Amino acid sequence: MVKIVTRRAIGAANVYDIGVEQDHNFAIKNGLIASNCFNKSHSTAYGYVTYQTAYLKANYPLEYMAALLTANSGDTDKVQKYIATCMSMGIQIEPPDINRSGVDFTPAADKILFGFSAVRNVGQNAIACILEAREESGEFKSLGDFCDRIDLRAVNRRTLESLISCGAFDKIQPNRHQLTQDLPLVYDWAQSRAKDRASGQGSIFDLLGGFASTNSKNGNNAFEIAPKSQPVSDFPPQEKLRMEKELLGFYVSDHPLKSIKQSSLVLAPINLSQLGEQRDDMMICAVVMLNGVKKVITKKGDPMAILQIEDLTSQSEAVVFPKNYERISSLLQVDARLIIWGKVDRRDDQTQFIVEDAEQVETVKLIMVELTPMQAVNIEERDRLRNVLKEQAGEKEKAKIPVIGVVQSGNSRQLVRFGRQFWVQDSLSAVIALENARFPAQIKPLTGS
Repeated sequence: MVKIVTRRAIGAANVYDIGVEQDHNFAIKNGLIASNCFNKSHSTAYGYVTYQTAYLKANYPLEYMAALLTANSGDTDKVQKYIATCMSMGIQIEPPDINRSGVDFTPAADKILFGFSAVRNVGQNAIACILEAREESGEFKSLGDFCDRIDLRAVNRRTLESLISCGAFDKIQPNRHQLTQDLPLVYDWAQSRAKDRASGQGSIFDLLGGFASTNSKNGNNAFEIAPKSQPVSDFPPQEKLRMEKELLGFYVSDHPLKSIKQSSLVLAPINLSQLGEQRDDMMICAVVMLNGVKKVITKKGDPMAILQIEDLTSQSEAVVFPKNYERISSLLQVDARLIIWGKVDRRDDQTQFIVEDAEQVETVKLIMVELTPMQAVNIEERDRLRNVLKEQAGEKEKAKIPVIGVVQSGNSRQLVRFGRQFWVQDSLSAVIALENARFPAQIKPLTGS
């Protein structure tokens, strides 16, 4: 914050900065003094608010993070960052639940549920209608029960499709594909019943209590006769995640990168939320999902691309210039999991990832070299290992197989990441060379490491 203090004489008022003992004002035009600091009242207020939020986060983490997500729900980058924070705190984020979610992010049973307001195509009138029906007659027992109890003028078919696809009905029926097939039949059936009720008519099932059950709260289970389509198998996991991302803006029930989180940390210890902290000329590596590819033609007529990428912590923009685009363009497919290498570029207060190389996660292999504690600290043994790896590196651009050292001592197991200059070109010949040099080694895929 820049505080401008108007006064005639320099030194007429003291200003303070946290952690700085002396005043550090500087004079500008017309006797004005600029001070890049807080005065005492501001410092006290900010310190008190910091204490309050730290107390809430430490003692009420579930409620605090739910409130933080709700307050920043309009900022995609912040929400993704806070979801990553929840994961590190052991707090699970779940998709909306038709029987438990509220308008906003909701803490429930050691988890945080997405609110209905976060789902695309679900308006305020629809949310109010759902919450009112749930409050009036209890939890929804099936898709038929839901459609029979709500006002279908407020909750249209598109809204229902979105709720099904994002997982809001999973606790009732986990087969989302089945629900999407049932929806047209159930929706038409519920509309017909609503018209009959509006005109004062009723079916014989209404008159008889709709196969009334002693377990039913209101004695009417007419929804049990709602029509259903032929049984179908559920969507593949990747398709379900794609629909969640489309409707919620995030992968929620799972993430395509979560299964390789630990193994990818060995190769890419820097995540996208830390890009701004890296030096411009530093070669870095990241494991990402490719969310978007925009092909661009330069003034010289050469193709290049602007990418939208994300990992478990954040989203970012990446640029592939013509020379590198020609080599890796076939890998740049939306929803692909990639390991990318490049440098950070800062322009107009924005941080970009300049991609120099890329590889599909599914094709990435690692060479795991087993080392004894003595070999790990012995200079001669380390030099011998380096020489073997340098001989196997070949051409720099073609050396894409990372090498990981595994130091085993009793029950302790430590992984050592070798620099890019020690990566090899051919995994099989590298393993043979290492074995011949008395360094036990094996090949493992990144996805199974």
